[in-house]
Amino acid sequence: MLSNVVSRKASGLRQTTSRASVAVKSVSGRRAAVAEPQSAAPVSAEDVFAYTKNLPGVTAPFEGVFDPAGFLATASIKDVRRWRESEVTHGRVAMLAALGFIVGEQLQDFPLFFNFDGRVSGPAIYHFQQIGQGFWEPLLIAIGVAESYRVAVGWATPTGTGFNSLKDDYEPGDLGFDPLGLKPTDPEELKTMQTKELNNGRLAMIAIAAFVAQELVEQTEIFEHLALRFEKEAILELDDIERDLGLPLTPLPDNLKNL
Repeated sequence: MLSNVVSRKASGLRQTTSRASVAVKSVSGRRAAVAEPQSAAPVSAEDVFAYTKNLPGVTAPFEGVFDPAGFLATASIKDVRRWRESEVTHGRVAMLAALGFIVGEQLQDFPLFFNFDGRVSGPAIYHFQQIGQGFWEPLLIAIGVAESYRVAVGWATPTGTGFNSLKDDYEPGDLGFDPLGLKPTDPEELKTMQTKELNNGRLAMIAIAAFVAQELVEQTEIFEHLALRFEKEAILELDDIERDLGLPLTPLPDNLKNL
């Protein structure tokens, strides 16, 4: 009889413990559900397009957003901000590169232009191989410092859900570098200046690609190529005049025939 009583009490204790365990799990589940952060509302393609349309860089002849490949259809605002940062950065590098091509080719015969022994010559696409030690090391250090600063200012700390993204309070391209105080305080004037920078950067990216392609094909410097073109056009115009007057034609030099 005593064993039956003990058995019934033990059974009741197990049931009570089981119910308590279920209750605790239920409460824990509700707490976890409350503590879980709610996901932000999804941004539609129309919202992304509207955000992009109000950015600097939307200009004639493309009064709307120029997106022939349809990248915005599947993009988020974070993607657009990251693309804008990339566009501004590449545009700035391209402007420096285009200027460096022209200046480097014009000053390569100047002894103070890091060319003491005259080893740097010809088209700028070959200057990379001609420059020896003492130039690239400081340049790489300077690039590393500049890029480290840009990452620290604009890029968020990588996380599982925020990898490869900009800081929320960072405006793409604004690194706080304005030693001459040229940045306008008026928002419209600032947007106009940013649009000019973007357009010049876009042109420079096309220009530096054309510089490299032209020098690879013709093996001539940029201004040398331009001068040869002018010379060829002048001779062809002179030939037209001579033909009209019945005079002997001025022959093209051999180096101009393939231009």
